[in-house]
This record gives sequence, C-alpha cells and structure tokens, in this order.
Amino acid sequence: MRRRLIQSTLAVVLVVIAVFGVSLVIVETRTISNSAQERVDSEAIRLAGIVDSRLFAAEDVTGEILRDQVAQERYAVIRIPGRDPIEVGTRLSGEVISSTQQGEEGETVTVQEPRSSVTREVGRTLLIIGLVALLAVIAAVLLAIRQANKLASPLTDLAETAERLGSGDPRPRHKRYGVPELDRVADVLDSSAERIARMLTAERRLAADASHQLRTPLTALSMRLEEITLTDDPDTVKEEANVALTQVERLTDVVERLLTNSRDPRAGNAVTFDLDEVIQQQLAEWRPAYRSAGRAIVSSGKRHLTAVGTPGAVAQVLAALIENSLMHGGGTVALRTRVTGNQAVIEVTDEGPGVPADLGARIFERTISGRNSTGIGLAVARDLAEADGGRLEMLQAQPPVFGLFLSRTPLRSSLVDDDEPMVR
Repeated sequence: MRRRLIQSTLAVVLVVIAVFGVSLVIVETRTISNSAQERVDSEAIRLAGIVDSRLFAAEDVTGEILRDQVAQERYAVIRIPGRDPIEVGTRLSGEVISSTQQGEEGETVTVQEPRSSVTREVGRTLLIIGLVALLAVIAAVLLAIRQANKLASPLTDLAETAERLGSGDPRPRHKRYGVPELDRVADVLDSSAERIARMLTAERRLAADASHQLRTPLTALSMRLEEITLTDDPDTVKEEANVALTQVERLTDVVERLLTNSRDPRAGNAVTFDLDEVIQQQLAEWRPAYRSAGRAIVSSGKRHLTAVGTPGAVAQVLAALIENSLMHGGGTVALRTRVTGNQAVIEVTDEGPGVPADLGARIFERTISGRNSTGIGLAVARDLAEADGGRLEMLQAQPPVFGLFLSRTPLRSSLVDDDEPMVR
C-alpha cells in the first residue's frame, strides 16, 4: 500500500509538471526570442539616429567612432550612399538575429546578434524550470512517504491488534491515529477485545467456581460411599444411600446453578423456603467431617423462619462458610438464625483465631486467602448470595462471624418468636 500511494502521488505530480512545464517552456522560449529581437531592433534604431545626427552636422562617420555604440557581441553594418560600408564589430557566422533600419539621410543600418545568446538564455531558463520541477518531485515524494506512513502504519497496527486478538491476547490498545475511518476500526477492535476479555474471564471464573463448588458435594458423596462399603447393616446402607442420592441431587443443582450464573448472574428462581430444612441438610452433610476432625457443629436461634431465594444457592453459601470454618477455624462451629427488620440472618461462627487484620474486608475478594487455599470460596458465596437478592458480610473478624442476610416471610406467625435451640 505504501508503494502504491507513493507511485500514485508521484504520477499526479509528473502529469502536472508535464502539462504546465511544457507550456511554460514554450512560453518562455518565445518570450526570450521576442525579447532578443526587440533588443536588436532597438539597437538598430538607436544607431541609425546617431548616424543621422552626425551626417546632419557634417561630422565624420567611421567605425572607430561608432564602435562604442554597438554591444560587444553584436555586428553592425552602416551603408551611406556614395561611401563604402562601415562595419562595426566582428562579422558573425551561423544563425543570427538581424534588424535593418533606414535613416533620414538615406543611410541603412543593419544590426545582427548571434542566436546562440538566445539559446543560452533559453537553456538557463530550462535549467531553472527543471530544478523547480525536480524540487517539486522531491517534495511530492516526501509528502507521499509521509502520507503513506500516516495511513500504512495505522493499518499495520490494526492488523497486529487483530492478530493479537486471534492469538488469544484480548488487551485493548486504546490507540488512535487522527483518521476518522481508522479510528472507527480501532474503536471496534478495542470493543471486541473488551468483550473477548470479559468472555474469557467469565469462562475462567466458571471453571474455577465449578471446581470449587463441586468439590464439597463430591467429598460428601465420597464419604457416604465409604460408609456404605464399611458396613453390612442393611438399614445403615439404606440410610447412607439415601444421603448419597441427596448429594447427587445437590451436585445436579450446583451444576445447574453454575451454568445459570454463567449466562446471567441475576437469573434465578427465587421461592419461599424453610430455612430449617436447609440448615438441617447442611448439619447432616457436614457432621461426619467434623466428627472425623474431632470437632462439633451445632445450630440455634429462631425456628420456623422462611426466606425468599433459591434453596440450592443458600445451601451452597452455607456449605462454603462451614467448609471455611472446617479448614481455617477451630473448635465448635455454630449456625445461629435471627431476625433483623424484614430479613432473616444466618450467622456462622467458630472458635478459631479469626480473620487476620491485614485482610479485613478483602476476605471476599478472589484469590485472597489467609492460608494456602484458592481464595475462591467466600467470593463465590458472596456472588451467590447477591444473585439471590441477599448479601453475605463478615460481622466480626475475631472470633470470625459471617452473616447471610435474606429477605423473609413468616411461615407461622405464632412461631416466629420461638428461640429454642435447633438440632445439634
């Protein structure tokens, strides 16, 4: 493209030079020739006047007297009736420019000038025109190179940006070139890069969330299957198999929830559900793991509370908090339900050292962890809570207290004031 722009610009300049340059050369050549003829005519008239005045005054007319009146390169012949011709200067050979004038005393004056002087002057003029044309060509080439670089360099940059997008590097360059059409292309490429970056981030986030969210129910399912393999009691096998089926249903719910959030984090099927059932489910799932760790998990607070949301999402949030307490906390883990305003609150606390002071509110950021863990669990839990219209907060750092706030509706108004302990 750069070569084509230079060639096209140079071609236009050469055409302009050819059209106007040839015309200028013709005009200048004629002007110089006419000017030379006018000079010779003027010289002949002037010389005839001098001869007339000397003849009228009866003075001598000789070559020596008239030599100073004729230019050095010119040749003059004065013919006076009854006298020999008087020659001034050197006789010329070749082509000449000649002018003959008749004097009042009957004399004839002829002045000649070599045409080579006109040729030299025309040559100088052509040289000047040629130099100007050459400068014009050089200026045109430089201008064409500048314009070509101004257009070709942005196109090269845009091609590199498109190539980077194709190779999986979606970083926008935010570079503009001062050419509206090219800037428009750059805008589109940057917008595409940002969309691709968001899509890649969503894909990576979905993969990380899936691996983290599926780990807990898979671990619980594995534990139930181990219980089945270690017992011969049919009733125990049946009970553990039913729990395992519940875990499979939860796995299915987790996968569906992850896929729904990847398409639209706000898309959910909020229903009114019993918090007691969700908490009891989590207690049943996590009690074996806590028993194996020599720890306990208990619950207390108001009973028969209902909340508006997705039971599966709430279960995942509680599972993330319970697992976090199992991995990073200590002592007994307590789930306590209470009411504040028109919200039901589930608090999860343990007797561990709590959240380090340097983390603070950053505990919900992805990849932020107080120990060697993924740092995804609490971030995913908070996203799930917000997708259900609730919120997850750290109410206290030491000892740690996390609160899950959900909109509520009373299941039985006569029981909302009960504050008896739930299943321990």
